[in-house]
Amino acid sequence: MDLRQMEVVVAVADAGGFTAAARRLHVVQSAVSGTVRALERELGTALFTRTTHRVRLTPAGEAFVPAARQALRAAELAREAVDAAKGELRGRVTVGTMQGVWANLHLALAALRAEHPRVVVRLRQAAVTDLRQALREGTVDLAVVALDRQQQRGLVSRLLSREEMVLVASPRRTLATSGTSGTSGTVDLADIAELPQVEFPPGWAIRDAADRSFRAAGVERATTFEVNDIVAASELVRNDLGICIMPPTIADRFPDLTTYRIARHAPTWKVMVVRPPGEPPAAVAALLRHIT
Repeated sequence: MDLRQMEVVVAVADAGGFTAAARRLHVVQSAVSGTVRALERELGTALFTRTTHRVRLTPAGEAFVPAARQALRAAELAREAVDAAKGELRGRVTVGTMQGVWANLHLALAALRAEHPRVVVRLRQAAVTDLRQALREGTVDLAVVALDRQQQRGLVSRLLSREEMVLVASPRRTLATSGTSGTSGTVDLADIAELPQVEFPPGWAIRDAADRSFRAAGVERATTFEVNDIVAASELVRNDLGICIMPPTIADRFPDLTTYRIARHAPTWKVMVVRPPGEPPAAVAALLRHIT
């Protein structure tokens, strides 16, 4: 068994088929199929079940792929260690992030590129639950995300910012407000619960924080729209189809919408950089130094 065979199997698993894996690896399909068959003969078991329309991992394949990922990553780290010893920092860093959460990450990426131009950075955008799983599996090296205390378990984290979320609405919609905080007043969760809500899918940090706040306030609400895109959410609000809770750094991107503070039980999120425990690879450590 060699690293190339592992790379091919992982590519087939990720791409969902032999043809797609061949395109990804820039080889002909027969080479991919031959490599997998040779490895299956060596292991004495099938790694994939093959049908006319799809390819699936067998139980043996499910066990093999995570171990193969670790072996490939270990080999990559060994090469990076040699390059670092020669004074040449190379390698690959896979960074996970959520929609709307950059926390000046672009500045860190620019600084890393200027300092170490041979380091390749891959950005992966996903829901917080998926990114946490990717960190555990080792397919993401670090992530800039909003995690609650329980989700941080088993990870090394560093706080970047803390925000109290706000409510955004169309300027055409008039809401009952109290106080003088902010430019548009303050609303109560109980007063907005019956209004049409624009929500993000379960598993998104914004949605999870809002759900916790409504539960803490003892208020039930009905979701009218559920979208997985922040811009789409803003368009629905702009056209007065609903109201939406979001962090102020995201709300600031839509200055034409009216922003309200939330009186009690306001949802909050903490944006942090997280990574698996242990000494980070040199390229990952170099990027971490620039994330503030």
